[in-house]
Amino acid sequence: MDLNTIWFALVGVLIAGYAVLDGFDLGVGTLHLFTKSNDERRINLNAIGPVWDGNEVWLLTGGGALFAAFPAVYATVFSAFYLALMLVLTALIFRAVSIEFRGKVESESWRRFWDWGFGLGSLLPSILFGVAVGNVLRGLPIDTGMAFKGSFIGLLNPYSILIGLVSLVLFVMHGAIYMTMKCDGSQRERMVKVANGGWMVFVVLYLIATIATIFAAPHLFDGSLGNPLFWVLLVLLVGSIVFIPMMLKAQKYFRAFLGSSAMIIAMIGLAAVGMFPNLVPSSIDPAHSLTIYNASSTPRTLTVMLIVALIGMPIVIAYTAVIYRVFKGKVVITPESY
Repeated sequence: MDLNTIWFALVGVLIAGYAVLDGFDLGVGTLHLFTKSNDERRINLNAIGPVWDGNEVWLLTGGGALFAAFPAVYATVFSAFYLALMLVLTALIFRAVSIEFRGKVESESWRRFWDWGFGLGSLLPSILFGVAVGNVLRGLPIDTGMAFKGSFIGLLNPYSILIGLVSLVLFVMHGAIYMTMKCDGSQRERMVKVANGGWMVFVVLYLIATIATIFAAPHLFDGSLGNPLFWVLLVLLVGSIVFIPMMLKAQKYFRAFLGSSAMIIAMIGLAAVGMFPNLVPSSIDPAHSLTIYNASSTPRTLTVMLIVALIGMPIVIAYTAVIYRVFKGKVVITPESY
């Protein structure tokens, strides 16, 4: 395994970590749009309040790793998704501000405004992240100079929108499962129903998306079936899909959350196996695709960055583990709460 492959795996780990951690944040925020009780809305906010900013560190780290290890990919992808990424950035900023500002004024209209900001600031990224992934899986119009030759409208194709819907439903289900561990009573009963309903919708959409991928991105299956890792991840995916409703029915909500997390990791892993060694396939000509070799930094840069990553990633993981341990258990509303 060379440095390029190691960095491909590390970037994948960071993306998977972000999807698992901030995925439930975005799901809870989307569910917030449909929460009517003020007490339950406060529980939603306080369930993610201590952890959401730490979860987004994984997004920043993933973007930084992509910039350092594969700068050509960073430049091309950010050029292609510039408008979409600005929308995501605006939504994430508005979402963060909403969490902090909602309780600053004793006014129903004030709280309602920031509730909508929090909800829409979670809904929009949930869809757009999936749309971006769908376009990368399908392939972008990249020419010989590694330049994007498409348009924003072209990114809103049926396949990518379908993947956006898959990611939205996935995050809503993931967020509902997380909330089963953080709330009690009638709210938890509703979250269990939402999680089960989201699971059913996700399974249907994922099957449709898999069939669509065969036609929209057949290159993802070239060589994948002969890769043992593909079958390991496929078993993990199917097993976790079956595992989730079983644990919800048994009221073992933490295990259901682990199953949901494993499912997300398996999905991203399968996509990575299908993409390797490509990072961004070209829909114009496969020869123009950005790979882990033609789009990477120099070996020295990859080596130095690997040393930094081996020092920094354990710190991030340890910080994440400590924060979740400190704030584990049900949410208790106090005067100091959001």
